[in-house]
Amino acid sequence: MGELGGFKKYQRKQEINTAVKNRLTNFKEFTTPLATKEQQKQGSRCMDCGIPFCHSGCPLGNYIPDFNDMVHKGEWHKALEILHATNNFPEFTGRLCPAPCEKACVLGIIDKPVSIENIEKYIVEKGFENGWIEPRLPKYRTGKTVAVVGSGPAGLAAAQQLNRAGHSVTVFERADKIGGLLRYGIPNFKLEKEIIDRRVAILEAEGITFITNAHVGVNVAVDELKEFDAVVLCGGATKARSLPIAGSDAKGVYQAMEFLTKQTKALFDKELEKEIINAKGKDIIVIGGGDTGSDCIGTSNRHGAKSVTNFEIMPKPPKARSAKTPWPFWPLELKTSTSHEEGCDRNWLINTKEFIKNEKGELTALKTVEVEWKIIPGERPQLIEKEETEKIWSCDLVFLALGFTGPEKTLPEQLGLELDFRTNIKASTYSYETNVPGIFVAGDMRRGQSLIVWAISEGRQAAHHVDAYLMGSSSLPLKDANDLLSA
Repeated sequence: MGELGGFKKYQRKQEINTAVKNRLTNFKEFTTPLATKEQQKQGSRCMDCGIPFCHSGCPLGNYIPDFNDMVHKGEWHKALEILHATNNFPEFTGRLCPAPCEKACVLGIIDKPVSIENIEKYIVEKGFENGWIEPRLPKYRTGKTVAVVGSGPAGLAAAQQLNRAGHSVTVFERADKIGGLLRYGIPNFKLEKEIIDRRVAILEAEGITFITNAHVGVNVAVDELKEFDAVVLCGGATKARSLPIAGSDAKGVYQAMEFLTKQTKALFDKELEKEIINAKGKDIIVIGGGDTGSDCIGTSNRHGAKSVTNFEIMPKPPKARSAKTPWPFWPLELKTSTSHEEGCDRNWLINTKEFIKNEKGELTALKTVEVEWKIIPGERPQLIEKEETEKIWSCDLVFLALGFTGPEKTLPEQLGLELDFRTNIKASTYSYETNVPGIFVAGDMRRGQSLIVWAISEGRQAAHHVDAYLMGSSSLPLKDANDLLSA
């Protein structure tokens, strides 16, 4: 695959980021793509490694060496067909995926890995630019109906696959726009919403029905789901983890999703600007070191925050891959996002003990303590507080980016669905079917908070089993490429 010895000739290159001072003035995406010839060189770095591990690292099982080879040859349309064979929405993953495929790239053992994610994004953008991505209507209709609850990546993937199988699919979304977490949970500077809209337009043209402002179990009765021959629940893991400590009710302590959602909505409705949680001129503390915390940092800096501080309760990861996570596994190493680069004081092994408020109930500071983790073989790690390390941090706003504990309980309770020990909806790991016949579940609602590639993968896999449930068998992909090889 690629050019013989290309990995020796060409260095890894990626999109160019706009200078920090310029990109902080707006909420637009801030990357400039490489020239086409340079992208072909990046595809040429794929090294014909014999046994590629890249698509074993990818939950979707993308045929990575194959589309890299087409990019190397300038066969962009063929590259797009190969990419779309396993991934319904590469324009999303090409922007948002942490790229486990690159961490499993064989070239990464001796050099910087192939820039797979960037190549993926360029292929699909070239496809839209040239009009190659068009609605694919099913050849016939089966007469079967399917309800998909939730329009995030899992729901959209399941809907498109089931529609292609000929079923009539209706997607229920509780928000006012389609996209789930992609729409309001991901800042515009990482994913401009026009990217979602153009794909949704294609799905609508393919025959999928979308109903917004439809919160099943709240303003849409669960009994309406009985009208469908099958149901796929893809509502995500939206129950945010709280921090139940003294002062948590202070004015100025917010969940990250509230902060991010209000900001994104205000970009498209000027009337909502007065409702944003404005970080301008304020001292901000973000608790949580993951992607959502990073998004809060980037958003705060775009508001013009006076300072941004980030707390993480875990130890600081090493700068290079740890020996505990050798290739081709996902590495334990320090991740510095573009938002971190824009300005942030990062702190590790910090535990928040109390939010301090004034007589008006307004947040003024918080109290922390330094911690360490005690590792005992065969037992859960213990969090140990260090003596005499308490510290008071002045702040005006705190954003809690602590992850999610699972799906909200409205639907499972009303539908009589069993939950697993992690409070996710319990389903067969093979068929994705719940304890209620005809009701399936996919994505974060089943597996817990996870990656966008896992959501798309699970949506595709669930669609296969729903199709088989309705028709007795299915020609939709069984699972991902790795499962097909072992089936």
